[in-house]
Amino acid sequence: MQHQMQHDMAHGDATPHHEHDAPEATGHDMHAGHDMHAGHDMHAGHSAHTDHLGHAEMFRRLFWWNLVLAVPVFAFSSTVEGWFGYDLPLSGWIPPILGTVVFAWGGWPFLSMAWRDEIADRKPGMMTLISLAITVAFGASLAATLGFGDLDFWWELTGLIVIMLLGHWQEMKAVGQARGALQALAELLPDDAERVAGERTEHVSVGDLAAGDVVVVRPGARVPADGEISSGAASMDESMITGESAPVSRGEGDRVVAGAVATDGSLRVRVTAIGDDTALAGIQRMVSEAQESRSGARRLADRAAAWLFYIALAAAAVTFLVHLAMGEPGTGMVRAISVLVVACPHALGLAIPLVIAISTSASARNGILIKDAGALEQMRTVDAVLFDKTGTLTRGEHRVTGIAVVEGWDEHRLLALAAAVEADSEHPIGCAVVAAAEQAGVHVQSATDVTTLPGRGVKARVDGDEVAVGGPALLAELDVAEPEALAEAAHDWRGQGGAVLNVVVGGEVVGAFTTSDPVRDESRAAVDALHARGASVALITGDSQAVADAVARELGIDDVYAEVLPEDKDKAVADLQSKGRRVAMVGDGVNDAPALARADVGVAIGAGTDVAMEAAGIVLASSDPRGVLSAIRLSRASYRKMRQNLAWATGYNVIAIPLAAGALAPIGIVMPPAAAAVAMSLSTIIVAANAQLLRRVSLAPEDAS
Repeated sequence: MQHQMQHDMAHGDATPHHEHDAPEATGHDMHAGHDMHAGHDMHAGHSAHTDHLGHAEMFRRLFWWNLVLAVPVFAFSSTVEGWFGYDLPLSGWIPPILGTVVFAWGGWPFLSMAWRDEIADRKPGMMTLISLAITVAFGASLAATLGFGDLDFWWELTGLIVIMLLGHWQEMKAVGQARGALQALAELLPDDAERVAGERTEHVSVGDLAAGDVVVVRPGARVPADGEISSGAASMDESMITGESAPVSRGEGDRVVAGAVATDGSLRVRVTAIGDDTALAGIQRMVSEAQESRSGARRLADRAAAWLFYIALAAAAVTFLVHLAMGEPGTGMVRAISVLVVACPHALGLAIPLVIAISTSASARNGILIKDAGALEQMRTVDAVLFDKTGTLTRGEHRVTGIAVVEGWDEHRLLALAAAVEADSEHPIGCAVVAAAEQAGVHVQSATDVTTLPGRGVKARVDGDEVAVGGPALLAELDVAEPEALAEAAHDWRGQGGAVLNVVVGGEVVGAFTTSDPVRDESRAAVDALHARGASVALITGDSQAVADAVARELGIDDVYAEVLPEDKDKAVADLQSKGRRVAMVGDGVNDAPALARADVGVAIGAGTDVAMEAAGIVLASSDPRGVLSAIRLSRASYRKMRQNLAWATGYNVIAIPLAAGALAPIGIVMPPAAAAVAMSLSTIIVAANAQLLRRVSLAPEDAS
């Protein structure tokens, strides 16, 4: 039952109750100073997105119903009647009756949120200002209706509430759309799975799967849970995890992730992780936590919004007292209400969180997972990038990159013999030889009497010949000299940092291979683009100096840290920082975790290990080092939008508050409460629209580089 409930929530089958509840069930996270805790799993993250869409739908319904009620309030208002020269019956009762309904129904969300999210926590803010404005207007209007005073604001009150509802509707819709990545990730999971049960299969809910189950994934279907392929092969579309559109081949023994699509071929997958333990859930958890995290710009905006409450309250009080002293209490009340409304820190409260929500959602769709908004903000300041070599700049797997033979031998024959000896080897270099033979299409015979010589190589009998494969230590043990025909090639290979593997047949060296960990094609583009941006690039590795220098020469890297012990990698980061550099460390292993943590920004690449991901602030789901450039590009674009939004929100209040207080009244320019509500709502919409422009930023690696 619990699994079923989780599955239902992940797919939107369990409708959150608040979506249909009374207005008091709502919350207003971003502006009341309380972030909505979207949760730390896939289902809670989806719920957070649904919360905002539910709020948008609620405010939409409230807006239209209260607009219908506001029309007769306007029509029967004595002020409006005076403007147009008509006199309707019941004009003394329609506005107060319907105005009270609008206040109680349409105004209740603002009143309840002010009390629950601000006043109860002693953190007055936007909702408190709105509530104070509509409560003062309602109280004065009700007193006038009952014969106490003549400050009648029924039509202004209803107009103010209707416009506020419209503004909140649009705001919640924008926030919900920004967090749509969480829903999109949840929807990547299929509703059910085809589980193997003995000789047959059965259709079950994804929530009913358990680790160890075997499921069938047919062509075009999505993998229902993380697992390992037990049989079959297919090209898999893993773009929702890595951001890379090209399918990747997966076969028996390979791992697959929930949500991946088998574009061809049928698979049987043994489930290894379900629910919150899947890679997809982990990604959604990162997105959710990043959207809840606070950057420096956001903390600044939060403080400004808090101060704005007191500034608005003081300005409203001064406005009323000045007009009271002038014998104009009615005018003073109207303008004080306008000040309270126009100064609501909507735009300030939305300026940064919406940018963070959009940027983290967009980055997740492109395989860049932001764990902390502060890391994203700092990425723009990075002027030195330190790459771990193996598996980051290089492919992390040995390949045969050169073959040399003595006279009378050819490369295919040499490959066939070496592959026969290394056929059962688990050593990376031996596997590289076998892979090269397969790629060349040579026929490999079976070897007998296979003997492993630890630290030296392997020997066996192939088609009656005694064949040995190994490095310099093997030649020393067999007392065999390297022939002059191979010496020049071997010397060049060693100079480039490559390993040299000799093939000895019948006591004579007949050929040699060199293997190396090839540089990724994308690494060249990444290094060149970083240099073009004025950043220096460094390489760190535990490999020999010769190997490190060879990679550095090939890529044009500035600084090299070679033969570095795992526990000393963070010292290289500290060394760069001591030179005044802002360092991003890019790595993928457990031994990179201390360096990732010490760096100004830690970037785990290729989904790395759990430890590396925990230490990093940004995770690149793919192994493409150009993702660092995409992260820098997003950081700069996001920071630019944050600054623009903060400048707009601050400038708006500098102008709007004096205007609402009546600074230009002597020349006939005034701002009534309804106009103040329009100005405040427009300010919020402008901030939201500006943040939406972030969606135009391309994060594709080829564009970023």
